[in-house]
Amino acid sequence: MAAGYAELLRTRHAARLLVGTLIGRLPNGTGPIAIVLFTRAEGGSYSLAGALAAVYGLANAVGQPLLGRAVDLFGQPRVQLPAAVVSALGMVWLAVAGTGSAWAAYGAVVVAGLFTPPLEGGLRALWPGVLGGREERVHAAYAMDAVAQEVMFTVGPLLVTLFVALWDPAAALLVINAIGVLGALSVVVSEPSRAWRSEPREAHWLGALRSPGLLALLGSFFFVGGALGSITVAGVAYADDHGNQAVYGWLMAALGLGALAGGVTYGARQWAGAPERRLRLLVALLAVCYLPLMLVPGPVAMAGLAALAGVFLAPALACAFIVVDRHAPAGTVTEAFSWLVTFFGVGAAIGTAAAGPAVELGGTASGFAVAGVAGAAALLVLTVTQRILAAPARARTVTGAAAVPVAGPDAGADGGVAGGPAERFVGN
Repeated sequence: MAAGYAELLRTRHAARLLVGTLIGRLPNGTGPIAIVLFTRAEGGSYSLAGALAAVYGLANAVGQPLLGRAVDLFGQPRVQLPAAVVSALGMVWLAVAGTGSAWAAYGAVVVAGLFTPPLEGGLRALWPGVLGGREERVHAAYAMDAVAQEVMFTVGPLLVTLFVALWDPAAALLVINAIGVLGALSVVVSEPSRAWRSEPREAHWLGALRSPGLLALLGSFFFVGGALGSITVAGVAYADDHGNQAVYGWLMAALGLGALAGGVTYGARQWAGAPERRLRLLVALLAVCYLPLMLVPGPVAMAGLAALAGVFLAPALACAFIVVDRHAPAGTVTEAFSWLVTFFGVGAAIGTAAAGPAVELGGTASGFAVAGVAGAAALLVLTVTQRILAAPARARTVTGAAAVPVAGPDAGADGGVAGGPAERFVGN
């Protein structure tokens, strides 16, 4: 497995693009916790801190598909770098103005969230060209991408707390966003990013959302996000039950470790068959692994169940990346992957909101039951819409930096062309 990923990273531009994207996404991955810590340090209430973090997340959910569409239309450098700078300036505004004026604070987080650059999808748009259009390598890159996300969302909050300890919350906001701009700059000045062009697109106000298959996938991952959001709240309740807040950290670390192990293992081999069927199986396994959490055993056993609950998350995401590209209308791939980020994030927010009342009404087990219900709903969506998702995919090849559709009877099950270059896999 290590050799396979090492080979990918030795490919020209690959390591730079992956690391640059992760660094560029650091402000987004740490935004909510940084906002909460800053607000509390300014003397703001928990309610204000939570509201500011929620508004930041909502603005991000709105901005991602809009900026993704702009990337498809105008290219990566013209959108990604200016957006990163404006987003960082929003956080600078918050750090300088403070939370004395609630409206100014809300305005700052709206700007920061709305202009968060869609670097995640931009990277997936670049993988096919960077990796020579080889289907198996792009599949492995998607898995590596999903694993890297888990690492970023684990390390990011630790960096925030470190910067706060070394300096103060305002300085942490400034430093993290300055680092994020440098990461975005590293990506957009690279040769693949400058050369990349989207396919010609049909003008349509719905953009990527006019694809029924994409809508089905987005509906499913809305519920996957809901499951994860509910686990964060139920995990806090579990830690309270055991009188030790450190337990929460161990549970979340175990969840991330499970996802990390699952993603690394999934990306180490090639998978036969249509990715839509494989995704349905992965989501089914994901849903099943949420159910044992309702047993709420002792901390050691619970950490093991949390790790199990995370095992199929990264593989499901990696497979979803492929399905998104197969169903995204021509010329909308960055926008399509941005919608995946949005639906996942909104689902997580709603799952968080639903788990709170569930815990209050039925205890910690009921909070984890929300994850089980959401996982079952995600599987139900994929099952009900399997005919839509099974619609013939568009086979593609990569020519230089742009993707060129190829039609023909030799399209393989995974969208590749038998005996020729594989399809173009891109995303938000």
